[in-house]
Amino acid sequence: MKTTIEQEPVGKMYNPPHPSEVLKGLWLEPLGLTITRTAVILNVSRKTVSNIVNAKVPLSGDLALRISIAFKIDIDMLLGMQAKYDAWQAEQHRAELEREVTVVHWNEAA
Repeated sequence: MKTTIEQEPVGKMYNPPHPSEVLKGLWLEPLGLTITRTAVILNVSRKTVSNIVNAKVPLSGDLALRISIAFKIDIDMLLGMQAKYDAWQAEQHRAELEREVTVVHWNEAA
């Protein structure tokens, strides 16, 4: 019997950061921006910025675009970071979900 070692896909990250960590570390802290000042810059509520900065909610497309415009950051980078973060978080529950979800076999689906 032949054994193989499965490799993780190239580019797959272990426990990627929430976009807020990068936002804080590369822009807010170095520029000395408070949550309140950032909310004014982005024209959103202070609560919205606080929830993002504290990684309580995912980064929405609208807020990613606002951040992209304000800080001249690529929106695809921001949303990609959120997607990687979300995917990694979901993967932490894979074994549990594999017990709950039925696998569809194409030859049996019809």
